[in-house]
Amino acid sequence: MGALAWLLIPVVAGIAAGLWGSWANRTRRIRSDGPELDGYARFREAMERSTSGT
Repeated sequence: MGALAWLLIPVVAGIAAGLWGSWANRTRRIRSDGPELDGYARFREAMERSTSGT
C-alpha cells in the first residue's frame, strides 16, 4: 500500500503539470501591435532628426 501511495504522488503531479501547461498555453485574445509600432516610429523620427541636425 505504501508503494501505491508513492506512485500516486508523481501521477497526481504529472496531471497537475499537464493541466497547468494547457492553461498557460491557451490561446489569448490577439492584441494589435499598433501602440508599440507608433512608439517605434516616433523613436525613429526623433533619432533621424537628432543625427541630421548636427
